[in-house]
Amino acid sequence: MKLMCPKKRLAKLLFPFLLISLVFSISLQAQSKKAAANKKAVVKKTQSKTKDAKKDSRKARTAVKDTNKTKATAKAKDVKKDSRKEKLTAKEKAKEKNSRPDPKRSAAARKAEAERKRVEAARRQAALAEQRRREQAAREARARKIAFERGLRTETVSNIQNDQTEGEDLTIRRAAVDALGSHAGTIVVMEAQTGKIVTIVNQDWAIRDGFKPCSTIKLVTAVGGINENLINEEGGIGNSTSGMKLNDALAFSNNGYFQRVGSNMGSTKMISYAKSLGLGEPTGINADGETAGKLPYGNNNARIYSHGDDFEVTPLQLAVMVSAISNGGKKVVPQIPRPRVEKTAFKSHLREQVSVPQQNVEGVLPGMVGAAEYGTARRGVDSSMGVAGKTGSCIGKGSWVGLFASVAPVEDPKYSVVVITRGQSERGRYAAAIAGKIYQALRPRIERNVDKALARRLMKPLPAVDLNTAARMDEEEEDAEEIISGDEREAPIVVGSRAVQVPVQPKKMVQKTSLSTPSFPPVVITVDKSGKDKQRPRIVKN
Repeated sequence: MKLMCPKKRLAKLLFPFLLISLVFSISLQAQSKKAAANKKAVVKKTQSKTKDAKKDSRKARTAVKDTNKTKATAKAKDVKKDSRKEKLTAKEKAKEKNSRPDPKRSAAARKAEAERKRVEAARRQAALAEQRRREQAAREARARKIAFERGLRTETVSNIQNDQTEGEDLTIRRAAVDALGSHAGTIVVMEAQTGKIVTIVNQDWAIRDGFKPCSTIKLVTAVGGINENLINEEGGIGNSTSGMKLNDALAFSNNGYFQRVGSNMGSTKMISYAKSLGLGEPTGINADGETAGKLPYGNNNARIYSHGDDFEVTPLQLAVMVSAISNGGKKVVPQIPRPRVEKTAFKSHLREQVSVPQQNVEGVLPGMVGAAEYGTARRGVDSSMGVAGKTGSCIGKGSWVGLFASVAPVEDPKYSVVVITRGQSERGRYAAAIAGKIYQALRPRIERNVDKALARRLMKPLPAVDLNTAARMDEEEEDAEEIISGDEREAPIVVGSRAVQVPVQPKKMVQKTSLSTPSFPPVVITVDKSGKDKQRPRIVKN
């Protein structure tokens, strides 16, 4: 056995030691890293704790502030409550003090206060009593009005039942009674050139009663104005060439126009022309008890020329007047054909000629035609039948009066139809509608021949009038003034107006033949009745 070298032995001894040292060194490094990591974690945890502590500190300070603020607010509220309580207590004390009888208050002051309270109570009682009185008066007025309206209708029905119908045309009479319907009124249908009565519905009112003529009196004003040269050839007033003309003034029943003309003429001449046209005197009909009517002697108010104030006329007188205007100024005498009573065949009678030149009398015919074609009567009558008429609407004898006086056909008048109605809702346009139904019954007997009377003065082209504008004009001009003026304003009438819808008319061309002021040649005019055609009217001279 060989002995080992000392160097090798030393090396073998050092190797485990180095190995152990190496392992120990690695272990120390690992522990060092772990310690460093732990140290960092501790630092982070410490920093987090510091931040949390700061936050808690801020929260604590905020909580303290909020607590202090809440306490201050609560304290302020308590102070306010205490202040309010003190104020309420002061008021209550003052109120209690005031409610207590003041021993220093004098007996005179207490007496004055008691008197004031007594007067105030009496005033309230008087006001209540006045209110009850007015309500009762209104109820009684309504009851009287209803009774009055019923009385008018009852009287009409009774009079119609008592009419003497011998000699009348019973077919036309039935048509007239049906047209009158539930209206309280009277109707006269007469042959315009002979005076022969076709029928009279409600003869008592037509013969023995007088009515305010309302706007039909404008025909008299117009005839007088033309004859006195107050209305010029163009239809203007005086020398005026602008403003409303006669034809439209009649068609739309313009009050102001006729008041100006009449005021220039004067009441004396107005009465003279009215008498010449048959007003203010009996017509001479072969019936008992005919009234002569009334003329406005001594009245110089302008309304006598536009509204007929202080006039009273009968339907027979209006029939004679419009017949005279349309047949050259000849005044006929109305006659009821009664062969069994009179034992003679019917003969026409002419009383006299109107004391006005024919051309001046006929000067109002264009406006009467205009009333039927585009004016106040346009919704009631068929203008194709040649109707010429004048409406009237006003208050008379405690109720509204609606009138329509007319002839047809205008070229060669055969019939005159006059309608007068009474009642709260009556107006001239409704009277015209009743007449329109009668003209429909007469249609088979009416023949138009526009060339038969070419010697007549025919009018210039009629204006194309918008229907809505026309509706406003005839509502305002003819009826509205009566609501606030006239000596009938205290009559127990509640004025109301029906809402009349103006139908949309289809666009069509119609042929118009009418009359005009002197010096115009005969013409036939074709115009657009709807007023929407941009073309000018075509005038064909004969």
